[in-house]
Amino acid sequence: MKIRTGYSIAFDTPGPTPMVLMLTVHPDRAGDLITPDTMTIDPPVPARRFVDSFGNVCTRVTAPGGRITVSADFLVQDSGEVDDYAPDAVQHPVQDLPDDVLPFLLASRYCDTDKLSNTAWQLFGSTPEGRARVQAIVDYVHNHIRFDYQRADSTRSALDGFNQREGVCRDFAHLAITFCRCMNIPARYCTGYLGDIGVPAVPDPMDFSAWFEVYLGGRWYTFDARHNRPRIGRIVMARGRDATDVAISTSFGPAWLAKFEVHTDEVVGGEPQQAKWLQAAE
Repeated sequence: MKIRTGYSIAFDTPGPTPMVLMLTVHPDRAGDLITPDTMTIDPPVPARRFVDSFGNVCTRVTAPGGRITVSADFLVQDSGEVDDYAPDAVQHPVQDLPDDVLPFLLASRYCDTDKLSNTAWQLFGSTPEGRARVQAIVDYVHNHIRFDYQRADSTRSALDGFNQREGVCRDFAHLAITFCRCMNIPARYCTGYLGDIGVPAVPDPMDFSAWFEVYLGGRWYTFDARHNRPRIGRIVMARGRDATDVAISTSFGPAWLAKFEVHTDEVVGGEPQQAKWLQAAE
């Protein structure tokens, strides 16, 4: 299938403000691009791309002051298949894990494993190792947290989400990742596009989505504690330890969000099947 996706995001800054933007499709999916994933910047300013330590593509700009808008609109080829499912995927002993996987067992800014380790073992210590244990964690988090777009909080940690029992997709991911790491299962945070493809449309405005991946059976598998069902059409932009590593924008000075639009829709007969937008008040 073909998926049309993109964004239009605007910031207001009081003066020249350096920014790092993480809005480019991950190199893993670059080969699926039908049209270029080109970032348009208005007003035009110099931009430079680099790849961070997690393999994500970042763009450096300096907002000149006033309003700056970044946007893109492009087509992606997708298999149309749901997330991979391997019921017998095994959990590796820590001593057998590849070196580059080990960091995804450790605590990070939003995944405070030291505060949830005892809870994790009490909840999941008797579950079978491997995929069954991860699914038990996903089921628990899915039922434990109530999704509420209005209750987003950029400072909420996994422990906060566990105690407050509300949040958005990143909070589901942070708590599930933390429980996995507590159980010695490597887990990493993902952000990207996920439209209502193959599922009933929901009334929530379109946004970037967060899910997570775990290392089982010698590879990474996708899990989604918010939706808790295999989905079609995930387009990953970035991966990291938690939301800190994959922020769509990092500004080194004041930058107020003035506009935020995201779209991701299956293309049928040359036209997107559905268009959903979120636009902040300007």
